[in-house]
Amino acid sequence: MQVDRKTIRRRRNLLLLLVALALSAGALAYAVNWWLFGRFSVVTDNAFITGNLIPVYADTTGIVAQVLHEETEDVKKGDLLIRLDEQRALATLGEAEGELGRAVRAVGALFATRQQTCQRIVSRTALFDKVRHDIVRYRQALPSGSVSKQVLQNAEDQSASLEADLKEARAEFQSIEARVGGTTRINHPDIEVARSKYIDANIEFARQQIRAPVSGYIAKRKAQVGDRVRPGDQVMTIVPLDHLWVEANLWENRMHWVRPGQPVLVNVDLYGESYTFHGTVEGLVPGTGSVFALLPPDNATGNFIHIVERVPVRIALRKDEILNHPIRPGLSAVISIDIRESGQSPNAALTEASTKEYETSIFSDDFANANTRAEQIIKNNLVPSVNSIEPACPS
Repeated sequence: MQVDRKTIRRRRNLLLLLVALALSAGALAYAVNWWLFGRFSVVTDNAFITGNLIPVYADTTGIVAQVLHEETEDVKKGDLLIRLDEQRALATLGEAEGELGRAVRAVGALFATRQQTCQRIVSRTALFDKVRHDIVRYRQALPSGSVSKQVLQNAEDQSASLEADLKEARAEFQSIEARVGGTTRINHPDIEVARSKYIDANIEFARQQIRAPVSGYIAKRKAQVGDRVRPGDQVMTIVPLDHLWVEANLWENRMHWVRPGQPVLVNVDLYGESYTFHGTVEGLVPGTGSVFALLPPDNATGNFIHIVERVPVRIALRKDEILNHPIRPGLSAVISIDIRESGQSPNAALTEASTKEYETSIFSDDFANANTRAEQIIKNNLVPSVNSIEPACPS
């Protein structure tokens, strides 16, 4: 059955009319949606989840003797992660302990020598004064013949000898005083040096046990049993998953109305449209992504090309939503910023370094513990003085 041209033309016109109506309806719907919602939103799919990736470094040299945790494990702050072979560190610690004890005893010997020299000065001063008094009496008795010239001469010779001995003793006392003057038996510089070396060796020994600086999940474990690590070698990474945020890179020509404090809807590709996270603009990074690149642009070279740059924007996520719908750093996301709210100044920031991964206390007690042990070593090697009060030596 043949269809005449009028029927074909009529059907074609009807189809064109339907297509035109569909396009018009779509355009109208888009226009209405843009007028009601779109013009108040800044949307981009150039966004991803990020967070604090805490590196764990070795702080001392040693051989890995034991790895106690593996990737994906949840660890708490202070948990032992890796244990290094501690035999060399223990030997060094013992040597430092011996040096500290020897320094304490050597300083004690100096103070004892100082006290001995002081007593010698007192004794020789008394003897010298006695001879001087005898010389005065001998000179008074010489005219009457009660004392011979020989006795007077012997007394004068003895006085000169005693005076020389007294000067020698005083010089020896000054030499010792220069080494111990203004100090005590426990705060002498030699003891402080030995104490510092012991504390350093003690901390070195304590750092043979590598502990978790914060709570989180282990990733990128690099240390293997038998590896020789040195200070600064990264052995693993810890990722806290309860504090994450979104980094969205917006076109610079869309940044005019974006302000900290504005609400954001976030759809992570992991959940798609089935769940929407609610965030808040925390701050605008003070520079485009290109200026922080490894090779930043140099527009003065003559190869300038005008392109639209992107500005990173930090978006905070709610902790309860993160815990109920776990996400990971690096996941892609689509964000929509509601710019109807005025927010704050573009240079304002709502970010705070207040969560637990911004501080660690696992190293706080190392020095205090080492210093306590050093004080005990000093106490054990301190020989008490015979006289509780040091004598005042005559000048």
